[in-house]
Amino acid sequence: MKCLLVEDDQALARELSQALQDGDWIVERAENGQEADFFVRTEAYDTVILDIGLPDGDGTRWLSSGREDGIDLPVLILTARERWADKAAGFTAGADDYVTKPFDPAEGVFRLRALVRRTHGHAHPVLKVGELSLDTHTQHVTLVGRPVSLTAQETRLLSYLMHAAPRVVSRSELSEHVYDRDHEPDSNVIDVQVSRLRRNLGAWRIATLRGQGYRLLADEPSDS
Repeated sequence: MKCLLVEDDQALARELSQALQDGDWIVERAENGQEADFFVRTEAYDTVILDIGLPDGDGTRWLSSGREDGIDLPVLILTARERWADKAAGFTAGADDYVTKPFDPAEGVFRLRALVRRTHGHAHPVLKVGELSLDTHTQHVTLVGRPVSLTAQETRLLSYLMHAAPRVVSRSELSEHVYDRDHEPDSNVIDVQVSRLRRNLGAWRIATLRGQGYRLLADEPSDS
């Protein structure tokens, strides 16, 4: 999953970025609303963490403008303002959740995961597709109750497919959401990693739809 962090406090941004990266997120940072505008209009993200107090304006105004322009990403706002009126202004602008500063970065990570799950229609922190499970808190994968050992990148790829299931996910979508834009995969990297997942999980679980992409299956096709 890929997150845009809009925060001008360098120390907080580094701390929060590290916590997210430790949780297998890809994080890109903007320090003000102008940079955030550029990123959300040119890159694909799964969620945004937005500081209310930006150096070039109020974050709620940026968010309200973005919602009017059709930006529908789940947004977690960060605020040092404790008054309910200020929090209500954030929700009115289009925020999905908020965290009041100071806060433990781990809380921000948990809230962000919950936002993304709910956006994809998953209420429970453990994603399940058939007999395959992924704990979004620990990133542990199990198949028929037995642990499966995957690399961090393979886990990110599987996590995205599980969040999207049963929807078909294109190669370009995987490239945008699962890989850092500074380290975009070579043409065969996705194929190689999908092949490795198939070896670990069963070849039939990840179907290839020619010209469309990949779909994670809950049940083995009857004609296989």
